[in-house]
Amino acid sequence: MKVCLIVEGAYPYVTGGVSSWVQGLMLSMPDVEFVVQTIAASPDERQQFKYKIPSNVSEIQEVYLLDDDYVDNRTQKKVSLTGEEYDAFENLLFESSPDWGVIIRFFAEKDVSLNALLSGKDFFKMSLDYYNANFRRVVFSDFLWTMRSLYLPLFTILKSRTERADLYHSVSSGYAGIWGSMQKCLHGAPFLMSEHGLYTREREEEIIKADWVSGIYKDIWIDQFKKIGECCYEYADRVVSLFDDARAFQIELGCAKEKTVVIPNGVDYRKYEGIPGKEAGDRGINIGAVLRVTPIKDVKTMLSAFALARNKNPKLKLWIMGSMEEAKEYAQECRDMVRDMEIENVVFTGTIDVKEYIGKMDFLILTSISEGQPLSILEGFAAKRPCIATNVGNSRGLIEGERDDYGHAGYIVPVMGVSEIARAILRLAENETERRKMGEAGYRRVRAYYDEEDVFGKYRSLYEEMTKSREGR
Repeated sequence: MKVCLIVEGAYPYVTGGVSSWVQGLMLSMPDVEFVVQTIAASPDERQQFKYKIPSNVSEIQEVYLLDDDYVDNRTQKKVSLTGEEYDAFENLLFESSPDWGVIIRFFAEKDVSLNALLSGKDFFKMSLDYYNANFRRVVFSDFLWTMRSLYLPLFTILKSRTERADLYHSVSSGYAGIWGSMQKCLHGAPFLMSEHGLYTREREEEIIKADWVSGIYKDIWIDQFKKIGECCYEYADRVVSLFDDARAFQIELGCAKEKTVVIPNGVDYRKYEGIPGKEAGDRGINIGAVLRVTPIKDVKTMLSAFALARNKNPKLKLWIMGSMEEAKEYAQECRDMVRDMEIENVVFTGTIDVKEYIGKMDFLILTSISEGQPLSILEGFAAKRPCIATNVGNSRGLIEGERDDYGHAGYIVPVMGVSEIARAILRLAENETERRKMGEAGYRRVRAYYDEEDVFGKYRSLYEEMTKSREGR
């Protein structure tokens, strides 16, 4: 079996939850050949692999969203759209329910210069018509350049080369899902899509807060990602979510209920047996935050809450364990915040082997503004460590339980709730008996419902089911 695994902005260049999951999935199926299609913004010669590539990975291919001839001013062959193509593109840009089959075949069957397409008379006319009807209060040239910038990444993906495989598996919606949809349309091979987070909702939240998108254009950007999501749900044969509420949201966004299946994240709890614990004589209270230092993890709220709690309990020490490379400006702002506020006992470790540190923690903390089903919480449970987490994604389900009576394995706190987070920190810090009880509850939960071996076994069964159904047609 040859599987094309499609990832966006992650493996093998970025560490973290999704990338670790991709690595674990491939290692769990040594007899399956994987081709990894990784999607990034642009080429970066400084990028290095952050994982040892498994021997069953035959190739890693790269597609860059901003890597096309569009920036080249040389003369290109003009692009003329048929009536059917014009209608499909106009619906994609400005209406609803575009005919994705027409759009995909357009890029597959024609040698298209994106420079010529985006600068051509057809793109100009449909943009001008929509501008005259809805955007006359802004300068037309700004509107036109916004439309070109908005659709360049999508068209670059649709123009990229294809890869023959028995099954295509994207680990998100978005551009990765579009690439999988394209393969399904062109080759008829089964397409499986996993959503570790809810891509459409996350992009909407990001755009609403973004400074780089002018307020007047935010709705157009949001609508584009909604249409991309609809395409992915249309072409995917099966759509995986991590928990029941996420599945319900997929259905609300237009995914057919019969396509959906819930497969949670998992960890190999056995690997956490015998990990190093606190050093003898360490009387402090160690709080671990296993995360990439990025805005979505809201490390600044964590630092504010820690500073508030430490004013009342000087034994507290915060360990922020994860990459500082993905959002370097934000990471530096966090360092500056520690310095300017004179917050003592904060350690930024950078990328580490979690198993070497997590046993030395008394409990974990996660203050994200958006999550799916955090692997870091499950890793903490495997090490019998409770967790304080914001009420996002499936954090409440993990900590309070959904199908068992093991008890709470930590505390749920409000997003950006500095004072509530500080109170939870102090409560756990001051009660060792409660920490141990909660840690044991988490450990029992992860063994019962989130065993990595069972999780990847379910994916193996899906692979076999989907490829066999194709053979039977």
